[in-house]
Amino acid sequence: MSPASSHALKHPPVTAPSEPAGAPLDFPELGVAIDRVRRRGRGAQSNASGRYEAEARVAFDDGWQSLEELPPFKTTVAVDTSRKVITRNDSPDIGFDRSINPYRGCEHGCVYCFARPTHAYLGLSPGLDFESKLFAKPEAPALLEKELAASGYEPRMIAIGTNTDPYQPIERERKIMRGILEVLERAGHPVGIVTKSALVMRDIDILARMAKRNLAKVAISVTSLDPKLARTMEPRASTPPKRLEALKLLSEAGIPTTVMVAPVIPALNDSEIERILDAAAHAGVKEASYVLLRLPLEVRDLFREWLMANYPDRYRHVFTLIRDMRGGRDYDAKWGERMKGTGPMAWTIGRRFEIACDRLGLNKRRARLTTDHFARPKRNGDQLSLF
Repeated sequence: MSPASSHALKHPPVTAPSEPAGAPLDFPELGVAIDRVRRRGRGAQSNASGRYEAEARVAFDDGWQSLEELPPFKTTVAVDTSRKVITRNDSPDIGFDRSINPYRGCEHGCVYCFARPTHAYLGLSPGLDFESKLFAKPEAPALLEKELAASGYEPRMIAIGTNTDPYQPIERERKIMRGILEVLERAGHPVGIVTKSALVMRDIDILARMAKRNLAKVAISVTSLDPKLARTMEPRASTPPKRLEALKLLSEAGIPTTVMVAPVIPALNDSEIERILDAAAHAGVKEASYVLLRLPLEVRDLFREWLMANYPDRYRHVFTLIRDMRGGRDYDAKWGERMKGTGPMAWTIGRRFEIACDRLGLNKRRARLTTDHFARPKRNGDQLSLF
């Protein structure tokens, strides 16, 4: 253990793609990656300390093969005791101003997940900790009902799944998301859901009733139709066929659905844009969107490690294209550009997406949710109206 002032220790150096051709690649997994057996079924290769920690910890073999005795990473779930559940934002890049995240951390383990850096706020690693040390909000339905009942609350669509997935594996037993939907249905409050999980099909009964009143819509992210790539990149998310099945059943139940080609990663899955849209359209989807790969903070190094471990032959090409779309940098968080990028490659991806949508008849009409049915929940002690 050593002071975290050493940036190289907290964020191991990775050879930049702009270095001269033939320069030796510095594979960070050789020095900091967790043993494959210990991280089996996980997305990240390493577990570097969070950026706010005073000290950084790196496992190394002291010659006694003690690393071989360390147990595999197990999923643990702690209780999040937040006193509010609705999070507000004023971002000009997204179409909602409030959201709910029933869980912190996500067991899906998507290596590119832009939410990973949030685990650093908890003193944990955005790497393997993010997908194994989870926090659940069992009081979320009750807290939501309380917030909706507040006299000053003005209803607008609540987005769920914009940070971590509300239908990740632990939802099967916890059923926090279902409890939230029950509250929203009773209150007549609109909701938009984003997920990678076929578990959303469990709640078709509630969502279908809400959709009849224009209160619900669901977006499912389909990153790739290649099962090998999907499993490597999103190890515990639903398989591509299961996501397409979910889109089909949701659409047949009358629930407005959107397929999200997200993220689009140049030289890795960008060639699949048209095929994903075609498969989704055949499943009954009427709307589509896409987001370019984002690499904020620790996500950059985690993605580099993953790419070099799984697709080393594409490493330089992928990052060269990423930088071409990000003004020469690995990531540009500028409003209006962070979701789509800039430059010829970004324009080409956007144009291909638009042409495919036009050909398939997608995005001809957008589902609009309403707040007309909102009925403020009654709080304990409220006097009933005589009229």
